[in-house]
Amino acid sequence: MRVGDFWGSEDGITTVEYALLLALIVVAGLAVWSQFAATVRNAVASAKNAIEAAGT
Repeated sequence: MRVGDFWGSEDGITTVEYALLLALIVVAGLAVWSQFAATVRNAVASAKNAIEAAGT
């Protein structure tokens, strides 16, 4: 395949679109995971404080 043939081919465009979609999914997943971690951290801290308060 010659270099000129790549300009007319749309296979590369499809690959780029899939790569961008995957990157978007990864970024969204990281944001959700970060929010989930903060929620769990707060719940554990709240439970720890309640246990400490009950013990005194």
